[in-house]
Amino acid sequence: MRILNFISGDLNNFIWGWFGIAALLGTGVLMTVLTRFFQVTHIGHWMKETVGGLFRKENSAHSRDRSSISQFQALCTALAATVGTGNIAGVAGAIATGGPGAVFWMWLSAFFGMMTNYSENVLGIFFRRKDANGEWAGGAMYYLQDGLGRKKGCRAIGKILAVLFAVFAVIASFGIGNLAQANTISGNLQAAFGIPRWITGAFLTIVAALVIIGGIQRIAAVAEKIVPFMACAYILGSLVILFMNISSIGAVFTSIFKFAFTARGAAGGAVGIAIKMGFKRGIFSNEAGLGSSVMVHSASNVKEPVRQGMWGIFEVFFDTMIVCTMTAIVILTSGIMDLSTGMLNAAFASSDTNTLVAQAFSSSFGSFGGKFVAVSVLFFAFSTVLGWSYYGSRSWSYLFGEKSSVVYKVVFVAIIFVSAVLTDVALPWNISDTFNGLMMVPNLIGVIALSPLVVKITKNYIARVLHGKDEAPMHSYKDSETV
Repeated sequence: MRILNFISGDLNNFIWGWFGIAALLGTGVLMTVLTRFFQVTHIGHWMKETVGGLFRKENSAHSRDRSSISQFQALCTALAATVGTGNIAGVAGAIATGGPGAVFWMWLSAFFGMMTNYSENVLGIFFRRKDANGEWAGGAMYYLQDGLGRKKGCRAIGKILAVLFAVFAVIASFGIGNLAQANTISGNLQAAFGIPRWITGAFLTIVAALVIIGGIQRIAAVAEKIVPFMACAYILGSLVILFMNISSIGAVFTSIFKFAFTARGAAGGAVGIAIKMGFKRGIFSNEAGLGSSVMVHSASNVKEPVRQGMWGIFEVFFDTMIVCTMTAIVILTSGIMDLSTGMLNAAFASSDTNTLVAQAFSSSFGSFGGKFVAVSVLFFAFSTVLGWSYYGSRSWSYLFGEKSSVVYKVVFVAIIFVSAVLTDVALPWNISDTFNGLMMVPNLIGVIALSPLVVKITKNYIARVLHGKDEAPMHSYKDSETV
């Protein structure tokens, strides 16, 4: 119990404290500077190649190659894992604890996180390989093993870090990607509709089993249908509230910038709390720097590493700048918070932060608002379960081989039911939260060590595609001596 309490307590506070913030932000700043602010200087290009190209056949059509999925499917599956309860309860918790100013720091973490996610995906495509089933396999473990491991004197450390990352990812998948999500779904549905937890658990277990057993092809097929629907419905509902409270928008943005740099009321604490909560929840939501979404992006049918890297930029942009911002605006325009002091109003001061968004929607839509949020959480959280099942399965296969992945899938599906019926998940949540954070340590070491390679691949792409120069493409480490 001492070990478990240390993992869920002191270690968790350290990983998700200023150490984690400094490591993630520092890496994002480094990659932004090294790529000459690619997310800004080439915003027109990456917007055109991502959201602007959603209707291009090569981006959205199902891949004929059973070893890969389309770029749009890869994005949807990655968003399925990242757009989850963190976008609702996580944002609410950040604002309740850190005040409106936390939103500003959330935006800042996303701005630099775009280039961290970009770098991860570039490396993911460059170092991916075909597995025993003929499917693309990629992720931090491969660019640690075959990228960092190829550097002089780094073969052993590259392999060790790759194994550590995979172990952390497997453990985190059972917690952040399963226990926390299923438990949140069952709790919300019970509160909103009176549905017993065991019924929700049984339903989720059956549906998840049918999807997960089909592997990445079926997960991606489901994700490309769920993600656009759930995102559009939630954004539309948020926009309705925004227009209903349009007169408060000016005060909302004033409070965000004001309390990003000044302390709140007497009980509000210092600016540091806003910074810490903004970065922590922003990172928790978009997962840039954790190395998780790289695994599904690497299964894309794209050949150019930079093209998939640009989808990584869009992923963080959409997750934090769009979805998280809509949640923040809903809360800050609903009257739950006093925008002049940055504190929760007395009637909501003792409320569970997990219910703040539901209360915000209810203030505009009545009882329907709470039910709308409960259904949104159902889709958001369940899609996260599907996305993380792939991350965990891919990491498990790296450690124990492809044939043993069925063992992981059976255990993962079984835990869904157990998670749904539990009423106290604080300890396992904190433990898995710690391992989720631990994933970033080996991953960021790999990204920083291979940052010169990311720059070379980026320059190569810009020279060939944007400037029309005749240079040999850098698609894979197997075809290039530059590692």
